[in-house]
Amino acid sequence: MELQVPDVPLLKIFSFLDAFSLLQASQVNRGWNRVAENDQLWRSLCLKKWSLCNFSGCLGSQTWKRLFLQQTKLEHRMAAVKPEDFLFREYCLCFLPGILGPMAYLSGCGHTVGAQEKSVLCTVSSKHKLYAWDVQEGTMIWSSPVQQSSIMRLATLPQMHLAFTVDLEGTVKVWNCQDEDALATLTMPWTCFSLEICLTNDGPFLMVGNAEGDIYTLTVPELRGVSKVNAFKYSVDLLHCSPDKKWIFASGTHQNILPVVFLTESLLKPSEGKSPLSLSIPFSSCCRACWAPRRTSRITVMYRRGSCKKTGFTTFELMAKRMGDRTDMQGRLSRQIATFLLPLHMESPIWMGVGDGNTVVFESGPSLFLFTISGHLLQRFEDHQRTIGNLWVDPVHVLTTSTDDSLHLYMWDEEGRYPHLKSCCHLEHVGNDPANNIGVDSRYPCFL
Repeated sequence: MELQVPDVPLLKIFSFLDAFSLLQASQVNRGWNRVAENDQLWRSLCLKKWSLCNFSGCLGSQTWKRLFLQQTKLEHRMAAVKPEDFLFREYCLCFLPGILGPMAYLSGCGHTVGAQEKSVLCTVSSKHKLYAWDVQEGTMIWSSPVQQSSIMRLATLPQMHLAFTVDLEGTVKVWNCQDEDALATLTMPWTCFSLEICLTNDGPFLMVGNAEGDIYTLTVPELRGVSKVNAFKYSVDLLHCSPDKKWIFASGTHQNILPVVFLTESLLKPSEGKSPLSLSIPFSSCCRACWAPRRTSRITVMYRRGSCKKTGFTTFELMAKRMGDRTDMQGRLSRQIATFLLPLHMESPIWMGVGDGNTVVFESGPSLFLFTISGHLLQRFEDHQRTIGNLWVDPVHVLTTSTDDSLHLYMWDEEGRYPHLKSCCHLEHVGNDPANNIGVDSRYPCFL
């Protein structure tokens, strides 16, 4: 090639490439190969693809490129396995009856990178207890004492192996899921309806929304107050931190409430006498919302409207301008990216999640559905016999639990125009003896 592009602009150009294109570019000539080997390019690809994983201590002496290629090869090997390639055994004490409470990964995120970190799942039961489970072994490894009131919300911070709960009486607790007692306890003045953890450059913070429309920001793990903001006249039912930690989405399910997006920085470092920087989303009757994990300013909301409570999904993009040392929250909404309504005959979903920003997953009765954000049906799963009572979605997995105390695990597969789900593992109640009440359905490869 006659034209020699300087390294700096070439590095910028390469930063927009996916892994396959970057490997192709490295074969053009020696100059391009040298730039394409840049560790920062491959680090960005690792963090983008496995955003929930903790890479500390797992890189060692190898390069980010080598780590990316090793992990991708491992994923392809796992995706190619067949049920007969696995050994199956009954899981003891895996999921006790009453699994219909919240659930979240405590460590591993079910996705090991480098070091062999255990995948630990937290669940809340109707028995007013918090449990931690070793996913690979299928065993309960810790349980909290019985709480005085029902646990309403659960959040986890895998990077610090911490779980956060709030009960019906407004008591917030921090657990390390090892000791019997909570690390910290704080009783809020009102009932709390939402809980969100936000890990920033200044450390982790816990956001709590209550019945009076207030949002409290607390330090972790001490639960000391940082700020209090009155967002609505009604309860704060939804709190979601964007993947890049720049935004906090807040909303109530009341039909007169318009969701608000706060600049996270303004909640963590409040200015005396000034309201936090925020913008409103002109869309009422919101009942769920999810940020796209890899499109950090894209959010999809689920809503119900009309006398027959039609359920629909709408996707927005958020924008803000940086003006010197501050952010200008003219942060206008771009055009509405996509929207669609569910058929009237379909049972209204309660839970939802998003894939790459172009797909939405939700439950309806005993079925799990995957749609594009424009309303095209991609997949339907019927792995549960009874109604799905809870749904967990992250960039790696989808977990569902049903009223018959069964759990099903799916994994995202990004090959093709749209990502799709692969059914991986099914755990179900097989008897009345709580010491031996879960079996693995051998139709599916067990999650290891």
